[in-house]
Amino acid sequence: MLEKFVSKVSYESYDDFVSNFRVIVPDNFNFGFDVVDEWARTDPEKRALCWTNDRGEHLDFSFGELSKSSDAAASCFMEMGIEAGDKVMLILKRRYEFWLAVIALHKIGAVVIPATHLLTTKDIVYRNNAAGIKMIVCVGDLLVTKNVAASVQSSPTLCKLVSIGPEIPDGFYDFHDCMAKAAPFVRPQTKNANEDISLLYFTSGTSGQPKMVVHDFTYPLGHIVTASYWHNLASDSLHLTIADTGWGKAVWGKLYGQWIAGATVFVYDHEKFTPADMLRMIQDYRITSLCAPPTIFRFLIRENLAAYDLSSLKYCTIAGEALNPAVFDSFYRLTGIKLMEGFGQTETTLTIATFPWVEPRPGSMGLPNPQYDVDLIRADGSRAEDGEQGEIVVRIGDERPLGLFKEYYRDPQLTLEVRHDGIYHTGDVAWRDEDGYFWFVGRTDDVIKSSGYRIGPFEVESALMTHPAVVECAVTGVPDEVRGQLVKATIVLAAGYKSRPKDELSREIQDHVKKVTAPYKYPRIVEFVDELPKTISGKIRRVEIRQKDNN
Repeated sequence: MLEKFVSKVSYESYDDFVSNFRVIVPDNFNFGFDVVDEWARTDPEKRALCWTNDRGEHLDFSFGELSKSSDAAASCFMEMGIEAGDKVMLILKRRYEFWLAVIALHKIGAVVIPATHLLTTKDIVYRNNAAGIKMIVCVGDLLVTKNVAASVQSSPTLCKLVSIGPEIPDGFYDFHDCMAKAAPFVRPQTKNANEDISLLYFTSGTSGQPKMVVHDFTYPLGHIVTASYWHNLASDSLHLTIADTGWGKAVWGKLYGQWIAGATVFVYDHEKFTPADMLRMIQDYRITSLCAPPTIFRFLIRENLAAYDLSSLKYCTIAGEALNPAVFDSFYRLTGIKLMEGFGQTETTLTIATFPWVEPRPGSMGLPNPQYDVDLIRADGSRAEDGEQGEIVVRIGDERPLGLFKEYYRDPQLTLEVRHDGIYHTGDVAWRDEDGYFWFVGRTDDVIKSSGYRIGPFEVESALMTHPAVVECAVTGVPDEVRGQLVKATIVLAAGYKSRPKDELSREIQDHVKKVTAPYKYPRIVEFVDELPKTISGKIRRVEIRQKDNN
């Protein structure tokens, strides 16, 4: 399958990759027909999805089965009035129906809007009206269906509600019953255009209302690099990405690129993350490749890894937040596996990564994906030198790169703010070393200016994370009349340190940071908390800490 879409499959080096990698984009590309159905035609018994849950249930889906089931789901949705361009929100946790629904909606030409089950009624109403959502397909949990049903009265465009069970409340269609009774699927006569919208994500809103990021039908092809040349997958790989289907990381790691590569996607459907359970899944199912955010790896390395047979695990990647070198070092010491970091946004596919031919440098994101012309610029727009901090940007040129978002839906002004003069502005700050490796500093709003120094929160957080007392931390700037800003560390302590005198522990942690990194970066203010403020996707809301300190 991969050979259909790339100019060259195997590469000897990163330079070879940069020089020769090209994606072949067919006209009217549709992931449902051109990937899933094509696998069903050429290798129908090939396993596509291995699904299990925390209740011991297990299901395998071949590509042949996925093709037939997604056809039934597409017919079901069409009978409910869903057409090309209609907006459909999916609140499906890690249930296998998510994959059936996404493929079905792609085949119709409708717009898929993944969402988290943590949304309140207010959140759902906002999304319904902002995007013009016509149908919601959700898990049959009482709280979720209650919130969805309560949104109807304030959502004029919302016409249909569908539950996958177990609860099918009044006013909801039964997804499985509809599939069973659906007429044979008839492919729409009008094909989608490549530039049509296929996917819409509401960002997690770290600093305001969520933005509506839209991608076109070619977006899945942008994830060929994600799966084949970052996750390093092959047709015999069994890949686990730990992510809820409500977030962009799910289609990064549990759908598009993985199936183009012919890998099997492994899904563990669980209500509560437990490190021991996840390690048992890796052991029992013989997972070969794992991708997860740094937080997950921080929890894994605190387990007794020697108690599990992890010999099947060959490759691990990490994204979602910057990787602290201490986590890299500990995981490598315990497993012999080097964590290969990657960077991207909801607005992009993988943008910078540590690729298989690249030796990882702990704490570095790696080198640019050749799909994008990545650079660093100063505030005045000039190019930043090696070793100098600058904003990560993508130079667009005459044609929008494959994988870069189409627009912020219904907000041309916001789109223009981040994409203008041939440049897409990520809003993230990094520096580049003399070998071209990129090192994350923080969001532009997060960079601390103290006594003439520009201090990135990540570099201080990395130093803090090497102290055994620190489980999680967030570094922010606090206004100060003399220095401009003071560095503050908000810290969640490990269990064995919570009873220690706080003043004594603060001084110990401050002294530790002075030894690990440049002394001027140490946190002059230390606050211990039970938990850090986070978005519903799990990202730390430093803006909330700053707002509290400014009031």
